[in-house]
Amino acid sequence: MEKSNWYMKAAAGLLVLSGVIYLVHYAVFRDPHHIFIYMVGDFAFLPLEVLIVSLIIDRLLKAREKRLISEKMKMVESAFYSEVGSSLLRRLLLFDPSPDEKTGLFENVAAWEPGEFQAVKSRLSEMDFKADASLSDISDLNTFLKSKRDFLLSLLENPYLMEQEALSDILWAVFHLTDELEAREKIPNLPLSDLNHLSNDLSRVYSLTVSHWLDYMAHLEAKYPYLFSLAARLNPFKPDASALILD
Repeated sequence: MEKSNWYMKAAAGLLVLSGVIYLVHYAVFRDPHHIFIYMVGDFAFLPLEVLIVSLIIDRLLKAREKRLISEKMKMVESAFYSEVGSSLLRRLLLFDPSPDEKTGLFENVAAWEPGEFQAVKSRLSEMDFKADASLSDISDLNTFLKSKRDFLLSLLENPYLMEQEALSDILWAVFHLTDELEAREKIPNLPLSDLNHLSNDLSRVYSLTVSHWLDYMAHLEAKYPYLFSLAARLNPFKPDASALILD
């Protein structure tokens, strides 16, 4: 409300100032004909000025701002996978009843051509990303997620996060899983019904993170080959992944 009043006052002040200037012009030159000629000319140019400023220039500025936001979000994504995402995928793979299907498909990502990323992405809907909470040590996953809570919270504070819906969905799913695990006092002795519930939460995080990881890797391969090289060597779906270059 205060901001609206400020705009009204500013508009009124500018109108009064314009009127005063026109009065001074008339008082000095006594030429109303000249005043109205330029006034009509200014009004005639006003729609063109709105077109140039509001539609063309504003659109160009917004497009540039959108590109900058997109690049900043890619940096946030890179931080997420370096700090949490890759290690999380490696742990989630332990809860997969059929991990060989994923490792066989994703472990050679370093050798993929650009078009293969989209081809594999289209196959994800046909794959099963169900996780079984009873297949691995869920206490270890709980410890890992708790150790990354502060970092994940810092990502939520990023003002550009809402521009990246996919990453937002992953963070919400991860936070929910973290809260579910922290709320349980005796994780090693959970009943089957509770393990089934946690399996659904694991599956949600697993599916969302794999899908986004492919998009992230495709972006690195296209824009930042040196970053892609390291990310491919640390591929979470590669059992013997290492940053060392041995060839």
